[in-house]
Amino acid sequence: MPSLNWLGKDKVVTYHQHVPFHFLEKISGNSQNMIIHGDNLIALKSLLPRYENKIKCI
Repeated sequence: MPSLNWLGKDKVVTYHQHVPFHFLEKISGNSQNMIIHGDNLIALKSLLPRYENKIKCI
């Protein structure tokens, strides 16, 4: 099966391993909803402690 290859692919494939975890800070209120402002990968990594292995698809 053919695969996609491009210059710098190895850095892209492992990039997520170099992004540090970020913790979410609760602002105020009793709502269970969340609004997260920021870079997509950082936002997703901030959700890992609470939702790891619970989300199938984003």
